[in-house]
Amino acid sequence: MNRRVFHCAGGDIVLPAPGAALVSAEDGGNLIVEPPRVVWERSELEPAELTFWAFLVAASGRAMLDTLPQLEGGCINYWEAGNWALNDAAEPPGPKTPRLHRRVHLHLLGRSRTTKNPACRWGEAPHFPEFSERHSWAQTFRRLSALECRNIVTRAASLLRERYGMSTGQIDPWSPCRTCQVPAPDEDLTTNGLCSECRT
Repeated sequence: MNRRVFHCAGGDIVLPAPGAALVSAEDGGNLIVEPPRVVWERSELEPAELTFWAFLVAASGRAMLDTLPQLEGGCINYWEAGNWALNDAAEPPGPKTPRLHRRVHLHLLGRSRTTKNPACRWGEAPHFPEFSERHSWAQTFRRLSALECRNIVTRAASLLRERYGMSTGQIDPWSPCRTCQVPAPDEDLTTNGLCSECRT
């Protein structure tokens, strides 16, 4: 299951589930930025929601570039996804209607000049697998580490306040999980400081 590492008025920064990252951390990493509410199409967001989401997307990408050494001289691809949710084999099985089944989210794909992965070679568009092959394709990809996530969240929060004018009240407090040290909004942690992955 994907896990939130940060929440603000613009939505959530999310770490892909284990075995579901589209770019391995050493090749640039992968985070997901979800809007402040579930919609099937970005035009469904109200103007203020869309604005705050855009702030969060920009701050998250900049934070990756500023804090990940593997992205020195690299860039970020911002990829709006949702097609796999419409696959006939996705839950629930059978044909899907976008309005009912698609959930808007943006993948932030770090693009490193030094990647060895042929699916994300520098100067080429990234390649993704068929729906049925997605788990085997990504099983060896490493998610961003706890330290990488903490550095990104810290920098993103700073950018949201200083560059995009968000107030402290629009940015939820967060803490590292007591066990794995991955950041999470405080409301997602148990009273003894455990994240959803560590308490299961």
